[in-house]
Amino acid sequence: MCEQYVAIAATPFRLDALWPFTERLEKFGIAGFGWGATWLAADGTLQSYRDLGTFRDDPRRAEIGGITTRALLMHLRRPSKFSTIGYPDTQPFDDPAGRYAFSHNGDLEHHKVFRSRYREAGRLLGKADTEVGARWLEDHWTEAASVPGALNTLHDTFGGHANLAVLTRDGQGHHYAGNDENPVFTFDIGEIRLACTGMYSLDRSVFKYVVPEATNRRLVPFEQTASI
Repeated sequence: MCEQYVAIAATPFRLDALWPFTERLEKFGIAGFGWGATWLAADGTLQSYRDLGTFRDDPRRAEIGGITTRALLMHLRRPSKFSTIGYPDTQPFDDPAGRYAFSHNGDLEHHKVFRSRYREAGRLLGKADTEVGARWLEDHWTEAASVPGALNTLHDTFGGHANLAVLTRDGQGHHYAGNDENPVFTFDIGEIRLACTGMYSLDRSVFKYVVPEATNRRLVPFEQTASI
């Protein structure tokens, strides 16, 4: 199972301001089978980077850390099926129209209902359930009244234990808490506001082992979305 977070600030920050926290989240969340990040660039576009190795050992981590942004989506991978390890299934997933980036933690129970449809249309490159959910979100994005509404409908449609994170090109972060095995918390690291998974510990141990410096800590209620 994966770990993920969205991080938003009123003023730009360097990505590596969050690197010590991110490394601990990978370690205690037992991730390390690929990682990816999407951030809001100065020109208003969303830019992404992905790697198949561990976050802590990626030689480009320092380079990526020098990027400045005010909005970030981070995904640290621990796949349910190791056969899905590969770039096509490494998250976040970019919306082809550039409207948002999307990532998922858990499982989408009914992905097979939609998989054959997207495969026949030539829209699937990987094997994981998250890519199926990403294709569904692309098709239903504009008809949703809001991002939280779209994420709630996605979970209602697919079922399963599913935390869903989105970063939009207007710099908003949304994290839906739909995985009761891995709760979602909001908190601050300095001036940065985050909504983050809790390392599959059904308590608040994330604040002891991963982010002891966090302030303004809150649990996101199950099946609700934190928008920051």
